[in-house]
Amino acid sequence: MVFLEQVAVFLGAAVVVVPLAKRAGFGSVLGYMLAGLIVGPWALDLVDDEWKVLHFAEFGVVLLLFVIGLELQPRRLWTMRRAVFGLGGGQFALTAAALAGLALMFGLPLETAVVAGLALSLSSTAFALQALAERNELTTRHGRLSFSILLFQDLAVIPLLALLPLLAPGSGDAGDGTLWLDIASAVGMIALVTIGGRYLLRYVLRLVARFGTHEVFTATTLLTVVGVALLMELAGLSMALGAFLAGVLLADSEYRHELEADIEPFKGLLLGLFFMAVGMTVDIGLVVETPLTVLGLALGLMLVKTLCLAAIARVDTPNWRTVRGTAVALSQGGEFAFVILALGVSSSLMEGRTADMLIVAVTLSMAATPLAFKAGDWLNARLEGEPEPEYERHIEEENRVIIAGFGRVGQIVGRILRLRRIGFTALETSAEQVDFVRRFGNKVYYGDASRVELLRAARADKAVLFVLAIEDVERSLATARAVRKHFPHLTIFARARNRQHAYALMDLGIDRIVRDTFHSSLELAEGILKALGIGALQSRQTVETFRDHDTARLIAQHGIAHDTDRMIEETRHWTRELEEMFAEDERESTEPRL
Repeated sequence: MVFLEQVAVFLGAAVVVVPLAKRAGFGSVLGYMLAGLIVGPWALDLVDDEWKVLHFAEFGVVLLLFVIGLELQPRRLWTMRRAVFGLGGGQFALTAAALAGLALMFGLPLETAVVAGLALSLSSTAFALQALAERNELTTRHGRLSFSILLFQDLAVIPLLALLPLLAPGSGDAGDGTLWLDIASAVGMIALVTIGGRYLLRYVLRLVARFGTHEVFTATTLLTVVGVALLMELAGLSMALGAFLAGVLLADSEYRHELEADIEPFKGLLLGLFFMAVGMTVDIGLVVETPLTVLGLALGLMLVKTLCLAAIARVDTPNWRTVRGTAVALSQGGEFAFVILALGVSSSLMEGRTADMLIVAVTLSMAATPLAFKAGDWLNARLEGEPEPEYERHIEEENRVIIAGFGRVGQIVGRILRLRRIGFTALETSAEQVDFVRRFGNKVYYGDASRVELLRAARADKAVLFVLAIEDVERSLATARAVRKHFPHLTIFARARNRQHAYALMDLGIDRIVRDTFHSSLELAEGILKALGIGALQSRQTVETFRDHDTARLIAQHGIAHDTDRMIEETRHWTRELEEMFAEDERESTEPRL
């Protein structure tokens, strides 16, 4: 019964606090931490052992890395090697050296300073990736750069855990043989997981999918992650790293999407529990006892890491927005710091009081991550006019058509224009997308099309048509406003994600709008009608009638788009009218002719 009571406490706290935190603009991560703080030992004290909860909930991080691995095919991972080992290794070395040097300056012994520098140089995979995912920034340049650095940090945990005991007083050379044995064990386990994941796992999944039920397949998915995590832990390796490796090996399989769908709900719940457990473990007594010291440590940690990360990211890109995004995303301490600091205490490399202070500082830095993202957004808004990379400031083409957003929609439009030998200038905010499409001979320029100076550089004053193919609704509307205000002569053809997006574009005076998936859905519906035995002509007429009716309704309801009650009433009226129209046509077609 105690177990059910604990579950009810966690679920109740999450249901109440997290929505309030998101409504206040702090994000779900900070909401979970606040919920944990409330039910933890320093507030309501409704949980028996918060550290046991934390260790259990760390499996959420394991599942997160497995899902991320499913998104990364091995060849894509290979292309990231420079970012992972070059930039990730550089960040780890620079940050650890800087933090250890500061620790020495404040009078800590050399061994303690080294342990502190190594532990604090790691960032939180769970906090950073969850925050980036909530902001839809995982696929941006700074999102991918952040992930590469985090991946190296997970790799670095393996040798750290093996090498730290060798620094312990009196260890001497006794550990040399053990070290080489640990390294051999780690390499062997990675090879075992790689070979098993490549060949055995796919065969097992194929059998389960063929002869089992959906529930058995879900159980097999969880068993895969748990089994790999246990194998890695037995070898002294990071469970999260093992799960990530298993995910990468299954990224090419035909079961990738099914695996991801099965894992997703467990991942979300356990990650939420992990963030709550971190909130529960905050030593409020230590904060109250030495508030200035603890806050100073947390802010100092974030400042040093931000500067070191900015320096490393600057090596990879000249874009300051990417530099700032990477530095902010990884400025907090990480969950592996708890493990390394505890190992430092058990190896007599650090006093317990010092470790407790650093653990609280790491936890506070985690809690400050959503606030750091808000500060980064504010800084980006203030620095809108900063110079961009060289290739986005000099656009030599002068074309009649400008395409903003060169994703799926923009590329199709561009290919058709090229067939008719009509020149166009394409603008895209994703540096990765720019690099990718340029390999195929496309001339695409990096930049935010909502910025007036970039539009001027793209010769918008000389263009005739503007194709608004940006997927993100907010950026699409910001670009539309900029074009309408500064280049009113341009005829805008816009892509809309949905009806609400279409109405917002219509509010700006744009009437040439095509909704995503609308025409493809009509074509699909026509094929379905034919497959059900309805004649080709009648199927075509049905779809065309619906298309004309829906388009007319879109225009007619524009004036009441912000009145939900009237929209619901009008929609019901139009639906009844359309049904009656089809019913009348059906009656006329079945009546005998005289």
